[in-house]
Amino acid sequence: MSSAMTSHLFAISYDAAQPVLLGRFWSGLLGREMVDDPQDGVLVLPGTDTDFRLRFVPTDQRKVVQNRMHFDLTSSSLEDQQQTVARALELGARHIDIGQGPDDDHVVLADPEGNEFDVIGPGNKFLSGCGFVGALACDGSQAVGYFWSAALGWPLVWDQDEETAIQSPQGGTKISWGGPPLMPNGGRDRVRFDLAPAADVERQAEVDRLLSLGATLVDADQDGAGRLVLADPDGQEFSLSTPR
Repeated sequence: MSSAMTSHLFAISYDAAQPVLLGRFWSGLLGREMVDDPQDGVLVLPGTDTDFRLRFVPTDQRKVVQNRMHFDLTSSSLEDQQQTVARALELGARHIDIGQGPDDDHVVLADPEGNEFDVIGPGNKFLSGCGFVGALACDGSQAVGYFWSAALGWPLVWDQDEETAIQSPQGGTKISWGGPPLMPNGGRDRVRFDLAPAADVERQAEVDRLLSLGATLVDADQDGAGRLVLADPDGQEFSLSTPR
């Protein structure tokens, strides 16, 4: 499938009570520049061509359930892992317990607004070569992994025991789905994909393509600024912006 036929992943979007403060946390942790979003909130820019842009938009809703997607940050050594954890705590993160065992080699943290993320120990082969942000780990079915592979034009790099993962043809951060059992669907999640169609594609044509792949239309302008809100086959909401 030609990349001109697909949406591109404009950003991983976070709802935030204080977008500037949360953006500063992630900007500091990842060592990337933060700028104003011309539409709303703030953006943390990619550090390389394969990094994800992060977008923080204001919300009045409190976080009440565990997010269905979180970042896995990689480490080159135990000392490197400890330094990343220390830097995150200094910036405002905290340790949390989501059921991890004492022998797990990853450290589970939450950012200042409670969004979960992991700092993975060294030697993780699955994340080897993926960069500091090794993966966006998602709760989701095998079918939804297939959906996003087709939606973004990213090949499957893992498909085993109902677990799937995709990666940009240029490499970089993987997006993975853990398969069943799935978390209860709480509706709109605080973390979600913000897509934009290719510049030479009409948005309605891209909406039709996503619907044909298994998406559903949720709201024509729920996300503000003209963004359409759709849901993937698991019911996880995402936004489709005007071409950028």
